[in-house]
Amino acid sequence: MDISNLEKWHFEMTEKESNAILSLVLMGNKRATSSSLPGYADGEPLPTVGDISVITYWDGTPACVVKTTNVITLPFCEMTFDLAKLEGEDDTLEAWKKNHAAFWIEEGQKLGYTFSEDMPIVFEEFEILERLG
Repeated sequence: MDISNLEKWHFEMTEKESNAILSLVLMGNKRATSSSLPGYADGEPLPTVGDISVITYWDGTPACVVKTTNVITLPFCEMTFDLAKLEGEDDTLEAWKKNHAAFWIEEGQKLGYTFSEDMPIVFEEFEILERLG
């Protein structure tokens, strides 16, 4: 598959976290991700069903091609454990909320928004189309 024109992205804000979360995708445990809607304020387009992109390691090395299969925008406080489980990172909804709130508080400080329980999040489900490398 020619990936030269596909969007490329990685998880998290540190190399260790990014590569650890990518490993969950490659093992099949992580089939979704969530982002803060205010994080898209710089004009980056929101994901849509059918989007195809490349998830990379922190250093930019392509790891897999994924296709977006579902997108839901909802307030942080309305997140359910059924959705959170698809992210494959936490054993409880409370743990998911704690970990994601901490991430979005830090991201908000860098991007200029303030996290709140009512903040809209973009929940994106995906499937691996091809493993690379």
